Amino acid sequence: MYQAAGAPPATDTGGPLTLTPLPYAEDALAPVISSETVALHYGKHHRTYVEKLNDLVKGTEFARMPLDEIVKRTAAIAARAEVFNNAGQAWNHHFYWRSLAPKGGRPGEELRKRLDRDLGGYDGFAEAFTKAAAAQFGSGWAWLVFDAGTLKIVTTSNADSPMARGITSLLAVDVWEHAYYLDYQNQREEHVRKVVDRLLNWEFAAQNLAAGQADAREAKASGSVRKATKK
Repeated sequence: MYQAAGAPPATDTGGPLTLTPLPYAEDALAPVISSETVALHYGKHHRTYVEKLNDLVKGTEFARMPLDEIVKRTAAIAARAEVFNNAGQAWNHHFYWRSLAPKGGRPGEELRKRLDRDLGGYDGFAEAFTKAAAAQFGSGWAWLVFDAGTLKIVTTSNADSPMARGITSLLAVDVWEHAYYLDYQNQREEHVRKVVDRLLNWEFAAQNLAAGQADAREAKASGSVRKATKK
């Protein structure tokens, strides 16, 4: 089953979820994202989601689940909306920090080929992703995903994510105002354009693509076995 590279630790021993350390120093993303923004975003917002989630799931069946499983189990249950919102934001933020790297880079060969085939090449992806992120109404996220064998760009609102629906996420950019307002005020598109150009972690994307492809192969093989068994 697909799990994002560097996913948060499971809680199968019943212990609380933890705020995992950033994979770089708080000032490592500057000047695109300042250390002040990272300190507030990670140290306040992200931390609060984790702490609130631990309070909500204490003593429930969710307390022993990995974070992604909590998200999937509560995504469509109205009575669990508060759990979903905090679990979704905890997972999304963990994924987001790993979608960024201080020196950024460019996609490797396989991702370049897929971008050429599915999204008009790297430049086509960069422009479409930036525009989609800038156009997301209100708070939310922009994602590069691997869905049904194809790379796609999608956006979600609030705490939602493709992962909640079983879709493989490769990269994410946060477009909640707390992700950029100290540095860019209301210039969301400028922020996203600089993040895409300078900070996206394509090695992380490649790891997630490999995991998604492995899941697709496993699902195909399982389907073939089921069909053979029915004959």
